[in-house]
Amino acid sequence: MPITDKRTRPCQKERADLLIVNANELVTLDGGSKQLRIGKRMQHLGIIHNGALAVRKDRIIAVGKTSEIRRRFKAEVLMSADGKTVMPGFVDPHTHLVFAGSREDEFQMRVEGDSYMKILNAGGGILDTVKKTRRASADTLVEFGFRTLDLMLEHGTTTVEAKSGYGLTVESELKILKVAKRLDKLHPVDVVPTFMGAHVFPGEYKSDPQRYVDYIVEKMIPRVSREALAEFCDVFCEKGVFGLAQSRRILAAGLTHGLKPKVHADEMSMSGGAELAADVEAISAEHLLFSSEKGLTALADKGVIAVLLPAAAFSLMAGRYADARRMIDLGVPVALGSDFNPSCWVENQQLVISFACHLMKLTPAEAITASTINAAHAIERGNEIGSLEVAKKADFLILDAPNHRFLGYRFGVNIVDKVFKNGRLVFDREKQPMNPFIS
Repeated sequence: MPITDKRTRPCQKERADLLIVNANELVTLDGGSKQLRIGKRMQHLGIIHNGALAVRKDRIIAVGKTSEIRRRFKAEVLMSADGKTVMPGFVDPHTHLVFAGSREDEFQMRVEGDSYMKILNAGGGILDTVKKTRRASADTLVEFGFRTLDLMLEHGTTTVEAKSGYGLTVESELKILKVAKRLDKLHPVDVVPTFMGAHVFPGEYKSDPQRYVDYIVEKMIPRVSREALAEFCDVFCEKGVFGLAQSRRILAAGLTHGLKPKVHADEMSMSGGAELAADVEAISAEHLLFSSEKGLTALADKGVIAVLLPAAAFSLMAGRYADARRMIDLGVPVALGSDFNPSCWVENQQLVISFACHLMKLTPAEAITASTINAAHAIERGNEIGSLEVAKKADFLILDAPNHRFLGYRFGVNIVDKVFKNGRLVFDREKQPMNPFIS
């Protein structure tokens, strides 16, 4: 029997469940797990040309050139992304996922010149949605949320944050957060819950707003914490809504009960929200259309993530957007969210990226960074998602586009070809029903 030198034997290939190969661009955002991308580092996407990745179960086990990955691995499923772009799934760090009803009548009012705050002060806006959401059953809210997540997933979003805030009573806020928990279990998209009982003062407390702050601090937050229904506590810090002292008290109470702070800041006016977010060392400050130079500098100094929401600013029709370029120059970590809600009805993060590029002058690379790894850090998931690195969750997209710049450049259509969540194919455009009107 011939004896073969072990050094001449072919190398045993490792087993993988899935190999994606031949990607024109593999956008990895490598190194993002350890630290946020700020300043010029937002431009660096860690692109591998003719790239490939290997997946076992729900995890990425290798990333590299196609030749290297194919030499090292064999897999049950081999999929070519020739001529296409592979990148992490979008992470949406700011949504109001669970609500009932719609507000298209108010959309027309804004078109005709009424402001968001005027509508709110007249009992519309958030307060209108509160009435409808209080009346809705949990099953109705789950059904609506499931359909919304379907659309988000189809457009490439694989993880979302979901704020409460359309209940404004203990029981209604708990109902919303429990719906978010159910959606997290039922749907492929991961749902990260945030308590936002401090969204607006409900009508029954209009004459005594301080009593509502007491109610949030003494009743709502302890129940949310005791039932482990949220990870974060958010507050709408704004003139005419929750003032600085009220916001600080609510955030402090949340922190005492294990809810990490987030702040809706400076959306309608320069209200000191950015400074407050820095002072309480919030995970993120969100909106920031009117933030001061002092506030932005404070965010940079404390590493507070600016979650910018250009679709929300677009829907306000005020012609003003957050100064993203200044934030990046100052070293503020920048993320992008949709602010999906009944006033800003957008499930498509690709459109948000386009708005960020066209209206806030982010480059496509910066907008991708802001929609993936920085957004993951804004919900404290940077070690799990947001980049394509070994040991991270296999949440990724195949775009029907030759390079990453098509995000931002091409808008009004869905360029996502396939979506993988936890290593499983959960959306495939090729398998969608054909339009019956196309012969």
